[in-house]
Amino acid sequence: VQLQAFGGGLVQPGGSLRLSCAASRKLSSINAMGWYRQAPGKQRELVAVIISGGSTKYADSVKGRFTISRDNANSTMYLQMNSLKAEDTAVYYCNYVLGSLGSIYWGQGTLVTVSS
Repeated sequence: VQLQAFGGGLVQPGGSLRLSCAASRKLSSINAMGWYRQAPGKQRELVAVIISGGSTKYADSVKGRFTISRDNANSTMYLQMNSLKAEDTAVYYCNYVLGSLGSIYWGQGTLVTVSS
């Protein structure tokens, strides 16, 4: 399975972006889907996750501003990012956890730059 994240770009503070993560094929057993980010000089951190039952969890730094969602029919995940701040600048990666063994797959990352 290959994942492709896209939708990043340059946006001004206060602006919005929508990231998408698409799988190379339809997936039947997705345990969890998540977005992570890694800013320059920092460790990769969890931004948001949505599990198979539909529950979501967000990093405190993005609560109320970011929304994770999914399209089960197309095995696609989204991250709507509003009220973006400079500190949201990072490479954003998508992550799927699949199957009974919990196999983990990563997308290649998409760069989000928040700057005036």
